Amino acid sequence: MNKEIVLPNLGEGIESAEISEIVVKEGDIVGPDDIILILESEKASMEIPAEVAGKIKEVLVKAGEEVKTGQLLITIDLIDDNSSSGEGSSEKTDKEDDQEVGENDQVSDIVLPDLGEGIESAEISEVVVKEGDIVGPDDIILILESEKASMEIPAEVAGKIKEVLVKAGEEVKTGQLLFRVKQSINELGSSKTTTSVKEPETKTKQKTGQDEINPVFPFPQSSNTSSGNVFASPGVRRLSRELGIDLTNIKGNGPKGRITKDDLHSYIKHKLSVADEGVSPKNTRPEIDFSVWGEVELKKLTKINLITGERLQNAWKAIPHVTQFDSADITELDLFRKSLKKEAEKNNVRITFLPFLMKAAAHVLKEMPAFNSSLDHTGKNLITKNYYHLGVAVDTPQGLTVPVIRDVDKKTIIDLSKELMEISAKAREKKLKPDDLKGGTFTISSLGGIGGTYFTPIINPPEVAILGVSRSKWEPIYNKTKENFIPRLILPFSLSYDHMVIDGAAGATFTSKFSSFIENVKNF
Repeated sequence: MNKEIVLPNLGEGIESAEISEIVVKEGDIVGPDDIILILESEKASMEIPAEVAGKIKEVLVKAGEEVKTGQLLITIDLIDDNSSSGEGSSEKTDKEDDQEVGENDQVSDIVLPDLGEGIESAEISEVVVKEGDIVGPDDIILILESEKASMEIPAEVAGKIKEVLVKAGEEVKTGQLLFRVKQSINELGSSKTTTSVKEPETKTKQKTGQDEINPVFPFPQSSNTSSGNVFASPGVRRLSRELGIDLTNIKGNGPKGRITKDDLHSYIKHKLSVADEGVSPKNTRPEIDFSVWGEVELKKLTKINLITGERLQNAWKAIPHVTQFDSADITELDLFRKSLKKEAEKNNVRITFLPFLMKAAAHVLKEMPAFNSSLDHTGKNLITKNYYHLGVAVDTPQGLTVPVIRDVDKKTIIDLSKELMEISAKAREKKLKPDDLKGGTFTISSLGGIGGTYFTPIINPPEVAILGVSRSKWEPIYNKTKENFIPRLILPFSLSYDHMVIDGAAGATFTSKFSSFIENVKNF
């Protein structure tokens, strides 16, 4: 059944409008409130919603076209939501509801993905959808508050929300089941978008007391395979890869020794409980009535403030920090940066010193790979990384976040400047995705826009070093040749490193190489 979307009455005296943007394309899945067109009339811009749930069958207009009231714009193939199945439909049993998922339907389970290194849980600040809503792969269904930032979780599949299994304010953990989405292969094209994996039925299915969870991860599907002594489904293998878990360490309790998701979850819970036993208790502070001495105001810390503070405190206790202080003459670099402004302004890009510092850091990290490494879980082996993904500390109203810029060594100054502007805006607008916070190998914390000289930045585990940059200032530097003082722009910076991995000589060498690199503009 098709629904024809025509241009509605736009108001008294308005008979036509120009299409400024067509938001959808043929084949897209839309819900009743999804915007499909944006119009420009003589009075205002207007958004035209789909009004129904379905798949865009045909787009009959184009951007820039003048359309009139009553003109056919778009046709939509309606999605049968089984909402009018006759009398008594509102009293369907669970069994009847399950039967709604027919041969051409598939149910995908959406679970909480890996939110980044060291983040095991997050609080739900908002559940965006409800049961019965139609969603597309990029539609946001959940907003989380983690220890680093607010993050939006997309549906990743197209379909109808069958079950909402969480609520606002709830603390959820990695791998926890959040939603179930019903997909129709015929109507939604889910045979192309489905990413969940269903466990094959076996004659002797093990009873575990709870349903197995099928995580939604964007990996290609494959059949069950046995690798050596490991026998596990694709879903289990995908989840183990996401979490970095070696399946050979897990004993399978399924048929023929197969590792089930329950086995994997039990292993994770055991590891977490062991890790918790080694965590130092939180500092207790004396209860003091400060109002005795004057007027006070109570302000609750944000979720990010609380968890970031605890994470940094644990990092300070667990890592033997050493901080090396140094400076660099960036007078020539400042002139070079200003010379790039015209080119950058053409692309609406603002160039700061930070992209240059990132390129310099990536260069030195290649020469000194120990600074671009991590200790493994045993603490006895060093894992050096041949990629250069730099975390950049961003100050937001909710607290400090550290989004990651990938492959810094392969990008130009203009590319990095543009990406920094985009990622900073996403952080401040609470639009960071989990992937934006993962995979960092080295962090730069810049206070250049605020002030100060030197400081001791705290290492961001599992990284082994962090660079702290302060505000540059003009200083009189003695010129031996002319025997006089000349003004030079000096940048103070601080390097904190893990003394378990890096010794003092290496730390001093790193800051010296870093300083030399940014003082020579030919390097850029």
